[in-house]
Amino acid sequence: MSEQAELIMYRLEAATPEGDALAAYLTMNDPARRNALSDALLDQLSASLQRAAADPRVRVVVLTSSHPRIFSSGGNLDAFADDRATIVKYAGLSRFPALFRTLTGIEKPVICAANGDVLAGALGIALACDLIIASENATFALPEPRVGLAALAGGLQRLPRQIGLKRAMGMILTARHVSAAEGKELGFVNEVVPAGEALTAAERWAETICKNSPMSIRASKQAIQKGMAVSLEQAITEQREYPAVKAMAASQDYIEGPKAFSEKRPPKWVGK
Repeated sequence: MSEQAELIMYRLEAATPEGDALAAYLTMNDPARRNALSDALLDQLSASLQRAAADPRVRVVVLTSSHPRIFSSGGNLDAFADDRATIVKYAGLSRFPALFRTLTGIEKPVICAANGDVLAGALGIALACDLIIASENATFALPEPRVGLAALAGGLQRLPRQIGLKRAMGMILTARHVSAAEGKELGFVNEVVPAGEALTAAERWAETICKNSPMSIRASKQAIQKGMAVSLEQAITEQREYPAVKAMAASQDYIEGPKAFSEKRPPKWVGK
């Protein structure tokens, strides 16, 4: 597949039966290479996320794969095995922090629909999403030590923060594969569904999210993301000053929600 190919397919679908909210579906589409995270794929993924972030119609983003059994095999090992200087190869890893900043900075929820194996750098990407919905046949692993590498594409830092140090060390140092069911038990998978149904389940989650105020969703995500980077006391003290929280408090939705509740009717969100 050429570097100019469409490695990320982008489509919009109604997220609710009423069609008043859209979901952006980003599908990794390099099945011949098991959706290896090439520079081109990462660049297209970042661009697609930014496109979804800029579209006011989009309320939620779903990231999935066109491969029937693999979400992504992780980093492009062929690139690491070529004759380029090591410093040049590692320069490409800078794409991952930039991608993570986009994933956590986007004000809209991002759902990972893991229809198959999520390996190496792809696990770092999945952990940076807000939700992970996994098919029962999916596995998760940071297998880099088996090929003389370390999980520098996010996994080493995100996994201990999400499941605890000892549990993360158990996965990282053994490089073992964790089933979707164990991932849910460990706490980084939100739901496990029958094989082939991850995307359908993600659509259900997207619809449920879109029943809520988009202003409240933005404020909640921003408060969580910013709050995780500081102490609990600082987060509680400063959260009212976060831009999305202030925007929520000044919005029409902030008035509509309580009004609809008191009038015993469904709210009509306008997202501003």
